[in-house]
Amino acid sequence: MVSLETPVCDFGKPAPGFALPDTDGKVWTLEECKGERGLLVMFICNHCPYVKAVRERLVRDTRELLDHGVRSVAIMSNDATQYAEDSPEMMKRVADEFGFPFPYLLDESQVVAKAFGAVCTPDFFGYNGDLELQYRGRLDASRKETAPAEVRRDLFEGMVEVARSGRGPAEQIPSMGCSIKWKV
Repeated sequence: MVSLETPVCDFGKPAPGFALPDTDGKVWTLEECKGERGLLVMFICNHCPYVKAVRERLVRDTRELLDHGVRSVAIMSNDATQYAEDSPEMMKRVADEFGFPFPYLLDESQVVAKAFGAVCTPDFFGYNGDLELQYRGRLDASRKETAPAEVRRDLFEGMVEVARSGRGPAEQIPSMGCSIKWKV
């Protein structure tokens, strides 16, 4: 397993469009996922210990962001033929088990991950209401283990700022996770 950090936020970069199926086969577009005040695009998967450490917090934070006009979407771009835990069937099982309040989409061709410049799981892209990138940081201090409950909620606080002002925080701590498992 290769651990990577996300690059610095490229403020103002427009969100790439997409049309991807969810765990029930419904195809979602960027516009359908967008909230009135922003959109959080998360590249996650099922097998990564960094994602497993924060799944409950992802659900909590994305639910609370709805109250601020920010919707969320998760995209799984790993090569599922090499990682059975990331298969569409397992994606559906995890989404149901954790009650994901966002669509969980399959990027089988990996074209969308490449368009966004995603490098790891989890990798967070926070957009304002005009779909301009404003956040590319971590969820919180969690790594392969869940951080203590009282840690700063970097992602949540950053996206609330985006919803309120249209701009993300100037200082952002990179997310860290497993490398995306690219097809060869």
